[in-house]
Amino acid sequence: MNTYRRTAILVGVLYIIGTVAGILSVVVAGPMVGGLSHTEPDYLATIAGQETQLIIGALLILTMGLALAMIPAVAFPLLKGANEVLALGYVVFRGALETSITIGTAVCWLLLLPIAQGLAGGGVTSAAYYQSTGALVLEAATTLGTMLAIVFPLGALMFYALLYQSRLVPRWLSGWGFVAAILYLGAALLSLFGIVSPGSTSYGILVAPMLVQEMILAAWLIVKGFSPITLASRPPAQVELMAS
Repeated sequence: MNTYRRTAILVGVLYIIGTVAGILSVVVAGPMVGGLSHTEPDYLATIAGQETQLIIGALLILTMGLALAMIPAVAFPLLKGANEVLALGYVVFRGALETSITIGTAVCWLLLLPIAQGLAGGGVTSAAYYQSTGALVLEAATTLGTMLAIVFPLGALMFYALLYQSRLVPRWLSGWGFVAAILYLGAALLSLFGIVSPGSTSYGILVAPMLVQEMILAAWLIVKGFSPITLASRPPAQVELMAS
């Protein structure tokens, strides 16, 4: 049972690291990257003047992606006992797709720096080139953010469905996560179709339950761990397989 206790603590810690890093990346660099528009004439000058913030923001979002990518890898031996196909889907969405998107976002943010510096050091004739290249990279970062907002809740739906089936945590907690993931996905789709803005109050209300639930889940896993009754009720061969 010590193996499951360590797994629960590790998952909880990774959730906290990933969530805190993601929030900090928005606080540090979000207003600059997310609030800028390539239609603004001086948007690259703004980026060039806040190089440190952009680098820190990129490192934070990379930290978020890597921390959250470790969760399905750590939890898979436990989750596959409930539904192996769904557990594999969770690994693909949260471990592969989501990580690729966060890495791509960090790369886009960092690419804006040499583009902005190139504009500052170049002549008038090269200004149009740097402006158009920067606009393309900025648009790519925005698109990746939209993709992440859709991929993340899809992976979360799989995760909480697995937790609900396996009873590794109380069903009120996994059920809350499932409903919160649906709300999060709804916010992403509404934003995609331009019905709500990512910075609006309505958007915040829809995504807030997911953020709160994940922090409560993390605390629960660190303090309480996975349900010992659920683990003890499984066949010895299955428990031994999950621990390996």
